[in-house]
Amino acid sequence: MGRYVPNTGQDRKEMLDELGLDSIDQLFEDIPYEVRIAGRLNLPEPLSEVELVRHMRELAEKNETVEDYICFLGAGAYDRYIPSVVGHILSRQEFYTAYTPYQPEISQGTLQAIFEYQTMICELTGMEVSNASMYDGASALAEAVIMACQATGRKKVLMARTVHPQSRKVVHTYCRFRDIQLCEVGYDDGRLDVDELKQMISDEVAAVVVQNPNFFGIVELLDEIAEVSHSHGALFITSVNPVSLAVLKPPGNAGADIVVGEGQSLGNPLSFGGPYLGFMATSRKLMRRMPGRVVGQTTDTSGRRAFVLTIQTREQHIRREKATSNICTNQALNALAATVYLALMGREGLKKVALLSMQKAHYAYQRLISQGRCSALFSAPFFDEFVVTSPVPVEQLNEKLLESKIIGGYALERDYPELKNAWLVAVTEKRTKNEIDMLVERVGEL
Repeated sequence: MGRYVPNTGQDRKEMLDELGLDSIDQLFEDIPYEVRIAGRLNLPEPLSEVELVRHMRELAEKNETVEDYICFLGAGAYDRYIPSVVGHILSRQEFYTAYTPYQPEISQGTLQAIFEYQTMICELTGMEVSNASMYDGASALAEAVIMACQATGRKKVLMARTVHPQSRKVVHTYCRFRDIQLCEVGYDDGRLDVDELKQMISDEVAAVVVQNPNFFGIVELLDEIAEVSHSHGALFITSVNPVSLAVLKPPGNAGADIVVGEGQSLGNPLSFGGPYLGFMATSRKLMRRMPGRVVGQTTDTSGRRAFVLTIQTREQHIRREKATSNICTNQALNALAATVYLALMGREGLKKVALLSMQKAHYAYQRLISQGRCSALFSAPFFDEFVVTSPVPVEQLNEKLLESKIIGGYALERDYPELKNAWLVAVTEKRTKNEIDMLVERVGEL
């Protein structure tokens, strides 16, 4: 085992005197000698600050990021434009160490920011109550399923196969250890097969789960699915792309009971996969079933507006058997980024982002199809992500595109074996016409 060696003999003596020891060896006498590492640890020699900075830069340059490549990969994480002011506000010291604001008297700024976040999420989703964010979209969806089972007292859930594959795996894991029967409903033309749903629905079902736009980028028929769900007393859960809500009908207006989603698109960078934030909103009726916590607005003893944590239905605050979840934190810094982003964009700005993404995606789709580069797979309407079939294996296609500094789409065959050579392509507002034309040209060359 490696030893701590103080910088100077005087430091060592003071430390040993404080501990009441005669030698460094006495610090480790409880560890059997045969399990200790003999000799020095296999660590590089120390570096000066200049050398260390240079070394870290050399390591960073080995990464291939969207700063250097044109990205058409989505599948749950998207390369969107983030105004520089988002990073500036996040870097302020009062926000950067975002921790649970247990003491409201000294946390009013943080609490207000979370309150504003909740308000914006409610406005986007058309729901009545939002919690103070969750870990990510996948765990938020799993928590929504648990919440629905607790609210209905039922143990069966129907989930569309068009929901993000990773989210489905997380939900399966949660359900496995809670004795919840999870059944998947197939798709037709890229959408949830409503006829199959009608055959599978029963009075034993706690919830029906869909994603909109779904994993294929296609817009689901929420109103019809909600009607089928509610006709048997099941709750309707939707996982949504928040940017799409600037142009699509809010799920709350389509009959959703619980709305969740991944908030990465709202001012959070790709960051090699995280950290991100999950959002959750629901109706007033289900408010006390919601995991996590809610920031509420009140007045202080002087009658001034104030903010406090409320409805904390987690095990730290109430009896374990009464807890709705073991969620013990929120993604406050990521939620703050989403709040700043939404405040900067406003209604019209977010709508423009959504429309640009949608229009550019449709342009890319039409170019790939019309030029004979790829073939259409589904005919249902999509938002900013679409599926085409590639003339060559997708992995091979993506490898060739990387040579032109283009990050290609997602190979759906990984999660849907029946969709051979199916290519999921995402187009955000950042992509230019020249970049899209370059993609089409490179695909044609293959």
